[in-house]
Formats: sequence, structure tokens, C-alpha cells
Amino acid sequence: MSTLIDILASAGLWAAILRIATPLIFGTLGALLCERAGVLNLGIEGIMTFGAMIGWLAVYHGADLWTGLLVAALAGGLFGLLHSLLTVTLGLSQHVTGLGVTLFASSFSYYVFRLIVPVAGTPPTIVPFQPIDIPGLSSLPFIGPALFTQTAPTYLAIAVALLMGYVIFRTPIGLAIRMTGENPHAAEAQGLNPVRIRYGAIIAGSALMAVGGAFLTLSAFNSFFPTMVQGRGWICIALVVFASWRPGRALFGALLFAFFDAFQLRLQTAVSGVPYQIFLMTPYILSIVALAVMARRARVPQALMQPYRRGER
Repeated sequence: MSTLIDILASAGLWAAILRIATPLIFGTLGALLCERAGVLNLGIEGIMTFGAMIGWLAVYHGADLWTGLLVAALAGGLFGLLHSLLTVTLGLSQHVTGLGVTLFASSFSYYVFRLIVPVAGTPPTIVPFQPIDIPGLSSLPFIGPALFTQTAPTYLAIAVALLMGYVIFRTPIGLAIRMTGENPHAAEAQGLNPVRIRYGAIIAGSALMAVGGAFLTLSAFNSFFPTMVQGRGWICIALVVFASWRPGRALFGALLFAFFDAFQLRLQTAVSGVPYQIFLMTPYILSIVALAVMARRARVPQALMQPYRRGER
């Protein structure tokens, strides 16, 4: 019991939670935006991988870190455009198209990386984002090192979550997105263009996914390797359901999963005699339990995964 208390009382644990949650926040918000408009985007795993690669590659070749994030966002937007063309314009299966985008983006990431970066025993590195020391806050006991010594993209992720919550539920643009995800024909009757709205939501959502991937190479680590996303995209898809398609709950869900993950990493070193695989699977088991509980009360957008045809009912 004392070991658990010591871990929970450690400022390092809570600082790690924010770091681990950051790519999940970006990815979950991106997937949530797509699904709010009625389109399931299973391309998230590949888009995050490509965002991680292209953002790192831009910085490796001389761009600054913020430009690297921007390049990743633009690349994610292009994959979102591809997904939009196939699912919105052509009306193809959103499941199959999303998986196809993931396979293509993941493979293309590795191909481009190996094409541009020579094979070496040690992967080349960059100088990543550094923690920001906020005067008056970073020096506070416990809270300072836990919450106010993060890198800039972490604070950006939290700001985007709050901003998206406001936009979706407090602005005409958010109302249009929600209406398109619930009943695109009703949106059309109000003079809106559901096709353009879905395109915009998918492109913007995919850009956020890619930024989540870029965080891994530009802030959490300093180099790229093809398997570094490690299923975070699929976790984001589950977190959208856990959050009931609400950005505030999505932020909480990402932090909750990050807590489970950071906690098990510390338990591995504090508890002996237990196979480490038990600790590794603990966050996923607890997340499945939480998802099962929350999913019963989740209200799915009514037009999710339903192709839209102008004039059809």
C-alpha cells in the first residue's frame, strides 16, 4: 500500500500522464471531429505514423519545430482529403477505406523514411521541444513540476480540446457539423452543404491526428521509427466512444488512459515477482472496462457511417 501511495504522490507520475496523453488528445479530437460529421476515419493509425515521420523529417532537414508540426498537419490534411474523396464523394465503405488509408500511410511512411534517410545502426536524431518553465507556476511545490513543466504541444493539445468543445456546442459551425452527423438531409434543407462540411471536418480531423503523431517525434522522442505509434490510433477510436463524442470527455478519457499507462510503468519497477506482461496489459483491460460502462450511455451520431447522396432519403 505504501508503494502505491508513493507512486501516486510522485510529481513525475502526473507529469508523465500529461506527456503520454498528448498524442491521444490530438488523435481523439481528430477522430471525434470526423465522426461528429458522420464519417468514421479508421485511417488514424497510418495518418499518425505519417505525421510522426514527415514532421520529424522536416525538422531533420532544417525546419524549425513549429514548422514540423505544420508540415505534419498539412500531410494529415491530404490524407483526410483522400479519405473524403473515397467515402464522401464516391460513397465507398468507410471501414474498408479507413483501413486502406492506414495500410498505405504506414507503408508509405517507412518507404519515404528509408528513401531519404540512409540506413544506419543508430537512427538520426533532432533537438525536440523542450519543457517550458512558466515563471511563478513551475516552481510551485508538487503542482509545478507535475503540471507546468511540459512542452508547448502539450499545452496546445489542452487548448485545442477546450476550443473544440466551445466550437462544436456554442457556434453555428459546430451546429452545422452536428446536424450533418445526425441528419445531413435536414442540414441540406437548412441551406447547408453536407458534402463540404464532411470534407472540412475530415481534413481538419486528419490534420489533428497527424499532429498527434508528430508530437511523438518532435517532443516525446527525438527520432522516428516505423512502429512508434504502437496502436495509439486504435485507442483514440475507442476513446471517442468513451467520450460520447464530447471533446471535454475525450480530454478526460485520454488522461485516464495515460494515468493507467504511466502507473503501470512505475509498478513494474516497484513490484517484483510479477511478469511484466501483466502490467503492460493492465491499461488496456481497464480501458475496455471503462469503455464498456460508458458505451451503454453513449449516443451515436445518427448518420455515422451512412453515405450521403444529395436529394436521396
